Amino acid sequence: MDFFPDPSLPLDPLPPPPPPRGAGQSIAVSRAGPRLLPDCRRVLARPFVPGEWGAVHGETRLETILERIGKISDTQAARLMAEVRAGFGSRHADLDALLEDHCATVAPHLAHDGLPPERRRLVGAYLTREYALEAAALSNPSIVLAPDQEGVAEGAIRFIVSLRAVGEGHLSSIELRSGMLSAAGQITLDAPGHWASTGARSSPTGYDKHLFRVKLSELGADEGVVASVIDHLPDPFGRDELEAAVTNVYDGLSASVAHESVKLIHLLAASNYVVTFTDDTPLSERVLYPAAPRESQGMEDARFVRFTGDDGAVTYYATYTAYDGFSILPQLIETPDFRTFRIATLNGEAAQNKGMALFPRKVGGRYMALGRQDRESITIMTSDNVRFWTTSDRLHPPIQPWELVQTGNCGSPIETEAGWLVLTHGVGPMRRYTLGAILLDLDDPSRVIARLPDSILGPDESERDGYVPNVVYSCGGIVHDGCLVLPYGFSDVGAAFALIGMDDLLDRLADHRSRALA
Repeated sequence: MDFFPDPSLPLDPLPPPPPPRGAGQSIAVSRAGPRLLPDCRRVLARPFVPGEWGAVHGETRLETILERIGKISDTQAARLMAEVRAGFGSRHADLDALLEDHCATVAPHLAHDGLPPERRRLVGAYLTREYALEAAALSNPSIVLAPDQEGVAEGAIRFIVSLRAVGEGHLSSIELRSGMLSAAGQITLDAPGHWASTGARSSPTGYDKHLFRVKLSELGADEGVVASVIDHLPDPFGRDELEAAVTNVYDGLSASVAHESVKLIHLLAASNYVVTFTDDTPLSERVLYPAAPRESQGMEDARFVRFTGDDGAVTYYATYTAYDGFSILPQLIETPDFRTFRIATLNGEAAQNKGMALFPRKVGGRYMALGRQDRESITIMTSDNVRFWTTSDRLHPPIQPWELVQTGNCGSPIETEAGWLVLTHGVGPMRRYTLGAILLDLDDPSRVIARLPDSILGPDESERDGYVPNVVYSCGGIVHDGCLVLPYGFSDVGAAFALIGMDDLLDRLADHRSRALA
């Protein structure tokens, strides 16, 4: 059976391609460097607050449990806290402060104020659970040049890798690692820190009034309710100002309509937040853990990119998939230094589905991104605002046998003199994921100028068994000294690194310069 490009794609006249290389000749790919595997010992201490179900004698479970804790004698309480410190003190950076914080989450339910510190910590201990954030998998990496290159040896670079950490309930969070690539191409990773931290969460300093209104409309909020809340707010507005405006929303409006729309206003406000880590928190201990309703069941597959603005300023962006157990949406992370992270919703009809990846700079004065709105093809988008995406055009549909089920990007395009290099993944027979490459025109990235007919990397025998078998997947690579450094996840278990010579890869793409452009 022959496989042909989609006939709906227009042909662009090009000179005849050079003769192809010998049949079966493949691009040289070397697996190098360490592997990253999940470690069940990396744990977070998360609040554990029983829900309102299961009332006992007219009281909620939480109230019943707090009442039982209150009856514990001082002697027994001291013994229990000694056991908690002995068993868990070495597993968390500041256990006492953590327990007091968790006690504070239920302060309104406590029988009386003024509990002694040790009693507060005991309450906190009963309302805390450990969560092994990477017990199931540590996979789907992206890689970027680190902001700080001070002290790096000549010809070497320091990099940062993001990873999808999967724990209990298949809940995904975002972890970070740092490492070095030597002038000789040797990859080393810094040892991960002893603890893990989710940082301090806060509201952004201001919400963009226009984007907030547009997103509420997309979510289906009542226009009258939105107008009564938003119209009199400043631009930008703060969380306290928003809450003050919400208190007056029920005047003259249907209570049921107002209630549902107010829920959406709170959901949207909570989905835009800032996470800050202290300077003394090692990078590998910084964890972006789901904190908003739209991502309550996971933050998946972050695609980090080092973005250079028109003025030369560098910002790190990452698009990731937010999952709430029912639907998926792309969200945006913005950070200048990997210490402070702003998380924001993306707006517009094109901000849908998985696999969105930003270009590392504007092209033609506009932001550009890849996506996959139809669930099977790579699309391309342009925008004047990095948080607002309205239209998309199909760029690369499934064409080759190894990608006929679906195809998508493997992170942000990489700029080369020959064009924008886009690493792709494809799903073929037996739901096997492999990686390939296409090349886009440098000035007009909506034009595919070359595509490889064969995949360049698939799971080997040591990588094919796991939670999701027969998969390799990447969220982005970098080029250094003529070498493509490509971290990739395998079978939803761990992550590894591949090295590919750029001259070889671009030469092969030149051999297969495509006449099916658009």
